[in-house]
Amino acid sequence: MEFRLLGTVAVETYTGPLPLGPAKRRSLLAALLLSANTPVSVGRLTDSLWDDTPPSQARGVIQGHVSRLRALLVGADAEAYGVELATLGDAYVLRAPETLVDAQRFEELLMLAREQRSPGDTVLMLKEALSLWQGPALSGAFAGPPLKAAAHSLEESRLATVELLARTYGTLGEHHRAAALLSAETAAHPLRESLAAELMLALYRAGRQSEALDRFHRTRRLLADELGIDPGPKLADAYALILRGDPGPAAAVPAARVRMPSRPAAPSAAPSTASPASTEVGAVPVAEPPVAGDTAGAPPVVRRPPSSAQPAVHPADPLPVDLLPRAPRGFQGRTAELAALTRAAAGESPVCLVTGPAGVGKTALALQWAHRNEALFPDGRLFADLRGFSEAGEPAQIDVLREFLLALGVPPRRVPESAPAAAALFRSLTGRRRLLVVLDNARDSATVRALLPGGTDCVTLVTSRHRLEGLIASDAARPVPLDTLEADDGTALLAGVLGEERVLAEPVAARRLAELCGGLPLALRVTAARLAGRPQWTLAALADELADERGRLAFLDVDDTGVAAALRLTVQHLPPDAVHQFARLGHHPGGHVDPYAAAALAGTDPVAAAAALERLAAAHLVSETAPGRWVLHDLVRLYARGLDPAAAREALVGVLDHGIATALAAADTAEPGGEPCFVLPDGFRRPAAVRDFADRAEAMRWLSAERENLALAAQAARDAGLEDRAWRIILLQWPQVVWRVRDNWTPLLELALESARAGKDAYAESRVLTLLGWVLTEEGRAAEAAALLEHSPRLAREAGDPLGEATALINLAVVRAELGELPAATENCARAVELARREEDRHTEMLALQHLARMRLTARRPEEALAHARTALDLGPEHEEAARRSLLLAICGEAHLALGQEDDGVRLLDRAAREAEDAGYDEGAVRALEVLVRTTAEPSYRVRHERSALRLATAP
Repeated sequence: MEFRLLGTVAVETYTGPLPLGPAKRRSLLAALLLSANTPVSVGRLTDSLWDDTPPSQARGVIQGHVSRLRALLVGADAEAYGVELATLGDAYVLRAPETLVDAQRFEELLMLAREQRSPGDTVLMLKEALSLWQGPALSGAFAGPPLKAAAHSLEESRLATVELLARTYGTLGEHHRAAALLSAETAAHPLRESLAAELMLALYRAGRQSEALDRFHRTRRLLADELGIDPGPKLADAYALILRGDPGPAAAVPAARVRMPSRPAAPSAAPSTASPASTEVGAVPVAEPPVAGDTAGAPPVVRRPPSSAQPAVHPADPLPVDLLPRAPRGFQGRTAELAALTRAAAGESPVCLVTGPAGVGKTALALQWAHRNEALFPDGRLFADLRGFSEAGEPAQIDVLREFLLALGVPPRRVPESAPAAAALFRSLTGRRRLLVVLDNARDSATVRALLPGGTDCVTLVTSRHRLEGLIASDAARPVPLDTLEADDGTALLAGVLGEERVLAEPVAARRLAELCGGLPLALRVTAARLAGRPQWTLAALADELADERGRLAFLDVDDTGVAAALRLTVQHLPPDAVHQFARLGHHPGGHVDPYAAAALAGTDPVAAAAALERLAAAHLVSETAPGRWVLHDLVRLYARGLDPAAAREALVGVLDHGIATALAAADTAEPGGEPCFVLPDGFRRPAAVRDFADRAEAMRWLSAERENLALAAQAARDAGLEDRAWRIILLQWPQVVWRVRDNWTPLLELALESARAGKDAYAESRVLTLLGWVLTEEGRAAEAAALLEHSPRLAREAGDPLGEATALINLAVVRAELGELPAATENCARAVELARREEDRHTEMLALQHLARMRLTARRPEEALAHARTALDLGPEHEEAARRSLLLAICGEAHLALGQEDDGVRLLDRAAREAEDAGYDEGAVRALEVLVRTTAEPSYRVRHERSALRLATAP
């Protein structure tokens, strides 16, 4: 058992993390752990769980959380670890050995590090201490003032540890490592002067003087712009030391004690538009000249040279973008093809086309060349898998272009919604850059053309199983055909995995194996993996087995014959649980799988599924592309699917119900006041375990990452006649739909509507129509939205869903108001208020009253608008509804202004803006501040409005 505070507040056990539940329960646990083995009063816990006036039933809430937490600990056999949650009068105490609390171990390792005599030992201790951190301290908890202070203190301790580790690296002469360590932290904490000073010194002592001075000027300007202050003593002293050319105490290390890294680290922040004056070998960087109005100058000891000596570098210069996957390991041969790619890339605006059959290594060749030629592309490298030959289907062009534009620094809200507009923006942004664009697995020429960059110095590298002759004709693409590996290269690939000694011991058998595998790298790697795990096997024996299989295959075609032979032999030697998991993975409708989904497919638990996935990875049957995220090669998926075809429906139902259960948990965490659809489908198979989301951010990240998988699952459900699963999986993504409403949700919602109608489910049809109508409204398709929403209230009534009817009426009212039908819109909202009150649902009632108040304000009835808004505010929204409270306060303010009561109006609008700013709700802040800017000449409102508008425009 382990208690974690350095990251998401959690309790880890041998079966996985305990499901702690809501944020306030995590806050309670954090408060108890921060004072482990010491009684914590109810008053102190109250301060930790609420940052404003606590509710009257606060003590009861705390008691409930304590009871639930105690039950979780008892269920995890906490007593065996010496852990006990006890009640002592008006206080609680969590008794636990300090070794079980990561924050305590962190402090212990720091103390030990300071006691070491050897800098090398100190480095090991400090790295071990920092490895305990898995994110910002006390994440996932609702942080009242005491917890905020504790989190800040822990973070300060972590940053001090980072600085100490960097200084210790410097003592060892490993300045490149110190610079690499500090670069990441400085990017996260740009205003921390001590970090910037340490980074400057590390860069300077690593021989990167120009970068060190550039870092000073970036930080100086940032301090002036954000805080209006000059650099402090640490930053100024480091700057002066560099200008004097003083090596400083950290550089004076005896040669015998210096351990230089085997390979210099890459520069941490090299601007893509660096001036030749700042990068020329031998050039001596000097201080910037003073700029008119710039009060954040360099320290007084620095003499400023003429302005022509050093060009200014903007502090927000982006790092080169790099979306490439890692370079392939064990790459062998292909010398001629690599040279051909280099020649093909030498022209103007070149398009290089790598073609060949499946499994021949096209992607590996493209990535190998891209990584070897990194220096040719100082502005970065983009990568997209176009999935032209995948059963998962090709991604939409707009989705690929969106990823490219976001990577190039375009704010999400500035990405065009249409593919032609996004392509035009992409060509414009790449016009003066030197980029590499890798488009993998393209099916046709038209798809590639829309993704070509605009710069003459950009190189596009395309891989495809087709020859794409249209691309050759229209864009002078230069083909580099790729055939199977020659026997010598295939033997070298085997040697790269097995070791040269083993291959040289049986050269004839090794060559025969390469030939029997058909020269396909995938088949060779699988075969080599089997041999690597069995040193007692001979290559000749395996070659004989392959020959027997090959006798049944007769001829190596394009796709799965040689690969199937190797896979069949590999699977025969797997344990039964891994074979079972592998066979079920073939029925997964999505592109990637995690241990939870794998468990649902196989009817096991995530721990067993993760173990099976590890075994499959060792046999090169699956690949882990990110921690806990696994994919199958297309050919491997086809083979796995054929192992147990009768299990297809059972596996599909399992993974669909897993998706429903997890999406329910995510929606409940992201929007705890919502009520999308909680009636589970008939025959629902509850998964053995469901992912626990710590907070809204984590839930929204999961919904975003799984969007494509969930869409593919919904389509698979529809195709299999499981309509009741299809519409639920889609509808449960509503928090993400609301958050990114203009992100092309209409096709998916139309699939949900088809499913609901196919199942003749009025409840489902009404719910889907309500959400789809709202999305169409936000997309500017008001007439279409109104036509759909007209049916939703009636369907909800037929289904006996009064809250669904109320929500439908609200959305219908919004679109009618937009179409100018204000009386009908007002009537709809009033009816929604009645339904919500009858059902005693405050969330829906507040929403209806908010829109009703806004409509009354539009109709120039400020008295009624004020009454409706005040009624909504009196319903007492929880902390999570700060956004709605801000909107209601703004309506009240505008109503007072309309009534001629300017002082009250300004006061309420200012309050609305401040509450929105405190909650991070920039859209609400902008709305309130826009009215204030029009109403009063107070300059602070304009400044706040500009800041909020900037945050809104650049928010992800």
